[in-house]
Amino acid sequence: QVQLVESGGGSVQSGGSLRLSCAASGYISSRYCMAWFRQVPGKAREGVATIDADSSTSYVDSVKGRFTISQDNAKNSMYLQMNSLKPEDTALYYCAIRRGAWSCSSMSPSWYPYWGQGTQVTVSS
Repeated sequence: QVQLVESGGGSVQSGGSLRLSCAASGYISSRYCMAWFRQVPGKAREGVATIDADSSTSYVDSVKGRFTISQDNAKNSMYLQMNSLKPEDTALYYCAIRRGAWSCSSMSPSWYPYWGQGTQVTVSS
């Protein structure tokens, strides 16, 4: 079993920055894909960024150049540095993991079996 706990959300003004953290515990596996998702009430959960065990990354177009996903294997943690935040980035942000994956071949929420509880990010104009 894997447990994921997000932190670092908050309220910022447009143009500001936040750093989200995701702490993982339990059996992770040497091969995995971890991801950040976000969801606004009434809308589908959206993949934001992924990172695999080799630290290969991918991003949804709307955050490229503004968000950076990273990980610290020694701490079993993943991060999302969010710069130049916009009001449309307002959402509940989740981290997720798929164990045993050689690469991050999907940003579909259904591909990830383990999820955190989410952390709220609110960006005001």
